[in-house]
Amino acid sequence: MCADKAELARSFIRLIPQARALNMDILEIGEGIAVIRMPYDPELIGDPDTGVIHGGAVSTLMDTCGGAATMAHPSNPGGTATISLRIDYLRGATPGQAIVARAECHHVTRSVAFVRATAHDDDTGNPVATATGTFTVERKP
Repeated sequence: MCADKAELARSFIRLIPQARALNMDILEIGEGIAVIRMPYDPELIGDPDTGVIHGGAVSTLMDTCGGAATMAHPSNPGGTATISLRIDYLRGATPGQAIVARAECHHVTRSVAFVRATAHDDDTGNPVATATGTFTVERKP
């Protein structure tokens, strides 16, 4: 993957205020692949009794990761926006642990990219959530 696409995806993350507020960090970016980490933060707790991170933060992580994977795909010449995103929450993330999302842009048409993603805490074999989504493909005129 060219360095310009990787930098474009990194810039994409830095420009989104919500991604910055959640302290997201790109761990990997490649041809249609993105891996992003969101550290545990007590400010993101959705259930004070359990300390589990709010599903909205997990959703933002998976959406952002899907967008980064789309931007990093060799068939996508530019930016992207989410068309649809379906998330299945499988379990609450373990309190105190970071959540890592991995997204793969597995198919691109003229105008739509198709993405699959998973999110997990330290228990990598037991996902917190899975997602499927569609994202726009920005074609240059």
